[in-house]
Amino acid sequence: MHTRTSTTPTSPIAAILLSILLAFLAPAQSVSIRAATFNVEDIRTADLADGNQPRLKRVAEVIQRLRPTIILLTEVAYDMPGGPDFIDGEAPGRNGQRFADLYLAVPQAQGLAPLRYKAFMPPTNTGLPSGFDLDNDGHAVTTFPPPAPAKPDGTPGDATPEGRAYGNDCWGFGTFPGQYGFAMLVDERLTILEDQIRTFQRLPWEYMDGNFMPRKADGTSWFNDEERALVRLASKTFADIPVKLPNGAVLHVLCHHPTPPAFDGPEGRNKRRNHDEIRLIGDYIEGASYLVDDKEQPGGLDRFASFIILGDLNADPEKGDSFRNPMRTHLLGRSRIHDGPAPRADLEVPGLTPTDTARFKLRADYALPSSDLTLLRSGIWRTPPVGGDFPSDHYPVWIDVTVPP
Repeated sequence: MHTRTSTTPTSPIAAILLSILLAFLAPAQSVSIRAATFNVEDIRTADLADGNQPRLKRVAEVIQRLRPTIILLTEVAYDMPGGPDFIDGEAPGRNGQRFADLYLAVPQAQGLAPLRYKAFMPPTNTGLPSGFDLDNDGHAVTTFPPPAPAKPDGTPGDATPEGRAYGNDCWGFGTFPGQYGFAMLVDERLTILEDQIRTFQRLPWEYMDGNFMPRKADGTSWFNDEERALVRLASKTFADIPVKLPNGAVLHVLCHHPTPPAFDGPEGRNKRRNHDEIRLIGDYIEGASYLVDDKEQPGGLDRFASFIILGDLNADPEKGDSFRNPMRTHLLGRSRIHDGPAPRADLEVPGLTPTDTARFKLRADYALPSSDLTLLRSGIWRTPPVGGDFPSDHYPVWIDVTVPP
C-alpha cells in the first residue's frame, strides 16, 4: 500500500518573505572595488557647456577604459556664484555631475561601454579672495580678470600676470573662484553618505601644533597677526567622504590636493604648506586634537574605519622639491596605511621611471588603502586614448582592493 504525501504550495508572498529572510541571514561577503585618482588638468565650467570638448572626450575615454568604481578627479572647477560661466539659479558644485553625464555616460570610442556615476564636489579655497596681501607684494588683489578660453585642442587657456597676482592673494591659489577644485565620482549603485561628509576647508593653519607657517628672512612671521589667525591650511579642502558599498561596509574616501611645493620665494610658503597639508591627512587618521571640521565638529577618523586616501599630493618620497619629505614622514610606513609596493606604469614613457605619475617626472598622485583592506593589484595608466594624445600632464593611479563587510 502506498502512502501519498500531501504538500501545500508555497504562496508567492511567502516565497518572497522567505527569500528576504534567507538574504538577511546569509553572511555578508567581502566586495572588490577599483579606486582611482586622476588629475585632469584644469577643467573649467565653460568646457562643460556640452559633450563635445575634444580634450574632455579623451579624458572620458581613458576613464572608460580604466573603469573605476570610485574615482577622484582633481582640477575640476567648483562652479559657484561669482565664478566665470556660472548659471544663476543653479546649485553650485555641479561640474562633476556634468562631466559624468555629458562625457562618461556616453561611449567615447567603439566598443566602450558608458559609465554611470554620482558625483560630489565640496567647496574649495582656490580662487577665493582673502582680502589680504598674502604674497606681501604691497597689493591686496581682490578682482580676477576673465579667464582665457580653452585652446582649439581643448587644453586650458593660459594664465595672465593679472590672474596670477589675484591667485597669490587668495586663500588657495586660483586665477578665478573655484579653479582647481575636485570631484569624487562613484558607481551609481553605491551610496555617498552626504550627511556624514566632513570637510576642512576653513581650518586655520595656525591650529596645527608644530606647523611650518612661513617666516621672513629676519625670522618674523610671513603673515601679520590678523592674517595668521585666519589663513587656511588647505589650499583646496580636505574631505572625508563616506561611501556605502553593496555589502553594507562604509569606506571613507579621504580626498586631498595639497598645493605644489613650488612657485614661491625664499620663505617657501608653498613648500611648507604642502608639507602641513600632507601631515593633515596623517593627523586626521590618527585623530589629532586640533582638528575641527567645517561643521565645528572636533576630532579625526574613527580608529576602526576603513579608508582609501586619493589625490594629487604633489610630493614624491624619493625626489623633487618637497619640504622635509612629508610622504615618508606622515603617510608611507604608518601602521594604519597599507605598506604595499608603489603602483607601476602599464607603459614605458621616455624620461619617466615606472612609478612616475606625472609627465614632470615625479610620483605625485596616490591611492593608499588602509591596512585592513586587501590590496589585490595597482597601476599607473599611461596608455593614451585611441582618440589622440594623453589628455593631461598626470596619469591616473588605480588600486583594486577587497573591502570586508
